[in-house]
Amino acid sequence: MSFSIRPAVPDDLDRIVLFNQALARETEGRELERGILQKGVNKLLRDPDLGRYFVAEDGDEVVGQIAVTTEWSDWRNGPVWWIQSVYVSRQRRGEGIYRALHEFVREMARAEKAAGLRLYVERDNAVAQHTYLSLGMRESDYRMYEEIWS
Repeated sequence: MSFSIRPAVPDDLDRIVLFNQALARETEGRELERGILQKGVNKLLRDPDLGRYFVAEDGDEVVGQIAVTTEWSDWRNGPVWWIQSVYVSRQRRGEGIYRALHEFVREMARAEKAAGLRLYVERDNAVAQHTYLSLGMRESDYRMYEEIWS
């Protein structure tokens, strides 16, 4: 089957929310509160300064997604793009959809003079780690810590 990549639009909101809920369930065993998630996705879709979503589409069906946000790097005098909210529909996995999304974002980041790409991955998600390695990424020298209030 074929698919194409495009920037997400506000009409993609419901599908992206569903994919993000499935992502949290599959990777962290977490149930995200739909109302908060919907507001967050909507804000990102409407304000490109916060970040952007891109979707893989087969006909009228969205079958995968990726989001990017940016972090300013004073060390590199440029933005680092963080890959987030990666999800491919279960029945479409193994078709190269994530690879196409990743390569699309990589080329866009290079064209926009980003300093590089980063992402975080669950420690036990060996499949995702293998995929990222196969795309030329490497494990960082840094360990991520967080303090989340909401």
